[in-house]
Parts: sequence; C-alpha cells; structure tokens
Amino acid sequence: MMDKIALRDTTPRLPIGELSRRTGVNIETVRYYEKIGLMPAPARSEGGHRLYGQGHLLRLNFVRRARDLGFTLNEIRGLLELAEQRDLPCAEARVVAAAHLGDVRAKLAALRKMEKVLVQMVAECAAGATPECPILEALFDAPAGNQPAS
Repeated sequence: MMDKIALRDTTPRLPIGELSRRTGVNIETVRYYEKIGLMPAPARSEGGHRLYGQGHLLRLNFVRRARDLGFTLNEIRGLLELAEQRDLPCAEARVVAAAHLGDVRAKLAALRKMEKVLVQMVAECAAGATPECPILEALFDAPAGNQPAS
C-alpha cells in the first residue's frame, strides 16, 4: 500500500546520480521533471548539488512506471495528485486508466491495420526480383479521395 507520508519525505539522502541509477530514469529527465513541476525541488548541498529523499525516489519510480504504461505527463500529474490528496482515489484513478486503456486499444487497432498493409506490401515485393518496387509504388499512391489536383 502506498504510504503518503513516505511520498512526502524529502529529507536529503541521495545525489541525482544515485536516484537515476535506482529508478532507471536519465539524469536529464529527472531535471526536466523538476522543471515542469512533476517532481518537487530537492534540497541542495552546500556545493549546490541536488539531494533527494525517499519521497523523490517513490515519486520518480511512479512516474517511470506510468510512462512505461504510456500515460501522458498530464495524466501522471493527475494520478499523483490523487495519490497525495485523496483518501479514496481509486474511483478517480480508474477513470483516468480506463480512458488511457481506450487510447491504447485504438492504437493497437491502428497497428494491426498497419501490419496487414505492410505484410501485403512485403508479399507483393517478390524479393526484389522486379525493376519496379511495389513497396515504393504503394507509398507514392495517394489514398482514394486524396488525389493531387490536375
């Protein structure tokens, strides 16, 4: 179960390189997430180096996992707000996840269509044994109703 107190723990412990290593998130991406407010600003050492707490680590792992699932940064921001501010966030998180699932299914359908067209194009190529390339010709063909004006 997610611990809201741990999520807010920004007691400085980890330099950015260690945070990056533990989460698998690139250092520049960590800085970007800070810049856009997805990650709270960390404490700084006397030399000005960023120092992150347990909450940063938890939050960054959350962001990375959500990005792996294809959530947008705005969706992730909303999910984090639910995790931090609501006692019963599940119903609201479900709405966000269900909408995202619909987007993923639409993308899968589009990818299946692309696959079907590409399979046909590759099959028509005859292993490159003809001077005209059916793949290149198909890419030059405009879809019906999208012909250039004469």
